[in-house]
Amino acid sequence: MAFGKTKTPAPQPCRKADNGRINRAKSISFTFDGKDYQGYEGDTLASALLANNVHLVGRSFKYHRPRGILSAGSEEPNALIRLGKGAYAEPNLRATQIELFDGLYAESQNRFPSLDFDVGAVNSLLARFFPAGFYYKTFMWPASLWMTYEHVIRNAAGLGKVADDHNDPDRYEKTNAHCDVLIAGGGASGLMAALQAGRSGARVILADEQNEFGGWLLSENEVEIDDEPASAWIAKTVAILAAMPDVTLLPRTTVFGYMDSNYLTLNERVTDHLGERPAHLPRQRLWKVRAKQVVLAQGAHERPLVFSGNDLPGVMMAGAVRSYINRYGVVPGNRTAVFTNNDDAYKTALALHESGAYVTVIDLRPDPRGALITAAKRAGIDVLTGHAVTIAHGAKRIARIEVAPVNKDATKVVGDQLHLDVDLLAISGGLSPAVHLHSQARGKLQWDDTKLCFKPASVHEACFNAGACNGTFDLASAMKDGMRSGTKATIAAGFKCADVDIPFVDMPKQSWRPLPAWKIANGHDAGKGPKAFVDFQNDVTATDIGIAAREGYQSVEHLKRYTTMGMGTDQGKTSNINALAILADALGSEIPEVGTTTFRMPYTPTNIGAIAGRDIGTLFDPVRVTCMDDWHRAAGARFEHVGQWMRAWYYPKEGESMSDAVNREVRAARVSAGILDASTLGKIDIQGKDAAEFLNRIYTNGWSKLAIGKCRYGLMLKDDGMVMDDGVTTRLGENHFHMTTTTGGAAGVLDWMEEWLQTEWPDLDVYLTSVTEQWAVATLSGPKAATILKDAQIDIDLTPGNFPFMSMQKCHIGGIPARIFRISFTGELSFEINVHARHGLALWTHLMKAGKAHDITPYGTEAMHVLRAEKGFIIVGQETDGSVTPQDLNMDWIVSKQKADFIGKRALARQSMALENRKQLVGLQTKDPKRVIPEGAHVVVDPNQPMPMEMLGQVTSSYYSPNVNRSIAMAMLKGGHKMMGQTVYLPMLDGDVIEAEITDTVFFDPKGERIDG
Repeated sequence: MAFGKTKTPAPQPCRKADNGRINRAKSISFTFDGKDYQGYEGDTLASALLANNVHLVGRSFKYHRPRGILSAGSEEPNALIRLGKGAYAEPNLRATQIELFDGLYAESQNRFPSLDFDVGAVNSLLARFFPAGFYYKTFMWPASLWMTYEHVIRNAAGLGKVADDHNDPDRYEKTNAHCDVLIAGGGASGLMAALQAGRSGARVILADEQNEFGGWLLSENEVEIDDEPASAWIAKTVAILAAMPDVTLLPRTTVFGYMDSNYLTLNERVTDHLGERPAHLPRQRLWKVRAKQVVLAQGAHERPLVFSGNDLPGVMMAGAVRSYINRYGVVPGNRTAVFTNNDDAYKTALALHESGAYVTVIDLRPDPRGALITAAKRAGIDVLTGHAVTIAHGAKRIARIEVAPVNKDATKVVGDQLHLDVDLLAISGGLSPAVHLHSQARGKLQWDDTKLCFKPASVHEACFNAGACNGTFDLASAMKDGMRSGTKATIAAGFKCADVDIPFVDMPKQSWRPLPAWKIANGHDAGKGPKAFVDFQNDVTATDIGIAAREGYQSVEHLKRYTTMGMGTDQGKTSNINALAILADALGSEIPEVGTTTFRMPYTPTNIGAIAGRDIGTLFDPVRVTCMDDWHRAAGARFEHVGQWMRAWYYPKEGESMSDAVNREVRAARVSAGILDASTLGKIDIQGKDAAEFLNRIYTNGWSKLAIGKCRYGLMLKDDGMVMDDGVTTRLGENHFHMTTTTGGAAGVLDWMEEWLQTEWPDLDVYLTSVTEQWAVATLSGPKAATILKDAQIDIDLTPGNFPFMSMQKCHIGGIPARIFRISFTGELSFEINVHARHGLALWTHLMKAGKAHDITPYGTEAMHVLRAEKGFIIVGQETDGSVTPQDLNMDWIVSKQKADFIGKRALARQSMALENRKQLVGLQTKDPKRVIPEGAHVVVDPNQPMPMEMLGQVTSSYYSPNVNRSIAMAMLKGGHKMMGQTVYLPMLDGDVIEAEITDTVFFDPKGERIDG
């Protein structure tokens, strides 16, 4: 969607008259920081800004230093942009990847009030007070001001600003795919791998993050493949692949995650490059791919050199400068210098020279030789060998550099300084293979001491590395590597491979060995002079790394967290190797000994909207309703979420508050009859000749002798001995059981039992089936429950002698077939009536009609909670939190002493399980019977003790009981079982203190005399 209209823009002063892959026939207008500019179709925002001589595009995170465009790809750490207006606004997008479209509206970030004048730049003047880890050492005193400090810190934290309207108007989609070979990266080696796999008939997916395939070849003008320009070879190869029916080409698609079993996630930017997005297309699409084999051909990232002032706008990666010249027709400077430790940057010097710029090459190597060096000298380019840029000067763009001869590792200046006026400095410190996906997939790395980089050593998944990401930087060798990896992947996927000719490559020979120089001396004492940045986005300097090492943060993972190095949106793509090398030097170690940080997904920042897809709003989580839902809504019920279920919470009559309605419902269940929709209880059908043995192992109590038609309450533990779930299970037949679970725990319990069956006890003949939705359940409770069922024409004898507590019978109610269970969660005479779901509403309305003369009252989950709390019944997940045992709940009686084993038995025998100071379940009664304790309130013995107070425990359930005429509560308290009758206190946030007495958990009908009516 177009984000704004622009005025007629000014010409593009840095655009070449020809050259590039842009479409000069289609001019595009865009806006950056309120000013209108012009670019061309095929530009990125970065190339268009450079064409308009705009180098200052942002401010750094900590010091708010001016920052310019450093790179030309996804590794960009500086040029982070807020794109779009209103609800379409999105922060932290890389200008190097934003494709230009007409009406594009972009803003710089991390500045106030403007990019040109940013008050935050005062931080740079105070930099000596903000070294690495300063936030761990400051804001400690006085403690009373922490809330003020926190407010300021939180406002300063973060990059970019999200849209004020959080309702994203764009649409996102997801798709799932299987393929034989997935290739990540569409450069030369990736294309060769795809060609080989595609010709075999394999299903192939080729994905590349750029808008077109070709990788770095798109930025080279001096390369010929099979006697034609590289661009022509790319076009031919892509056309061949596109014609193959089983090959899927995905440009603008980033493979950002590589998980176990060759499961990969891809983000396709479907319409991000369009000003007006077609209604039938999503903005982005998330691909979830399961591949038999994977070829990683991600390429490599160029490293910067670390020297004072290296972060100024106008300091750019040499490869990026070449890309802007050859691919976009943009010359980013006129008075230029190229600072390098390797051959590759000479290609940039030649490109600048051919574009009319004045160029000086500063080479750290004392005696570089090769075809490229010779070509530069023949072109009349000044080459200073054994020299370094020691300091770069400038305000909002580089203006001058100091150049001096240095020793072999650039750690010491050994001659006089030379001053050069420049408006562009192209730097190159060598290449780092993009091993991110390889590492995500738990592949191992090895250090290449020749090319000074980490490269893949071994793989964990079914994958192969190819080309530059495999440490093979030479084009001809990379193409062979791609074909070889494609062949291996294809054969491993079960296909035969035909021989494919390796294209002939014609390009200047070069050495890929850089000079190891990790921190360039600036001629000043250590720590003096302008800062030398390692991580541009997070303002981490070489000095910061030295400080971290001196303070004991010598593990690379500790260094990362202490300095925030590599923790920005670029994930350290340009900074990691330099940081590791500087740390190694500080520790007196070799780089391989220091190791690497952990590469985590996503490879590049990925839109949360794409990950969510359409699973947002009402589709975020399924909403489940019972068969009686329409009746509840017609009756005016208020609802609450319980798991995914919408359950009736309470049924207010006109003029009633929630407490009035709940008290009425609770009283009715004790005085006449209450009816509850219990359809949401988890229900699992268990069958098989080993079903009873299985339950014996799952539950803490015994099940082998349970008679058919009888019910038993069971407690389920995790293998650590902690309570996991509870419920009533009924024996329907010799090898057939019906289990109920908590509403929220049903799926977890089923998964848990399946895991044991499938992985630990595969020999058991047991089959589990979720039947939660198959049965609708109405629970009828109260003294008049049996009378109502008789009036509803039940066809069985309900007297206790014929139908005792904890048993089940089949029957008909008004002609509706049912299973009726005599179990109770209220302590009253209760009947839990199960009917097939299609009869649920009919049963409910029939019972309501039959019970009208007996004051039947529907009650919701809140009344259910009060009723069970009056009887001291627990709710798993409320009285328990994963650290509670049966003994803590005073439920030793349910733990079998005779069974040889059950899940959690051995854990219960641990000494720590019997400690007297474990939190134990008790009741609480407030001194003021009308005062209801807030759930979660902390309990203390002495309310006057100094802060922080010693906490006994917390309140887990608290209600007002109209049947007891007072507030009641349950709590988990340390050593609570031996504290009966003692007084405890509950301090409130407003300074008030509630006084309460520790009691038993049963508050109503302690002898259980009401269970038979």
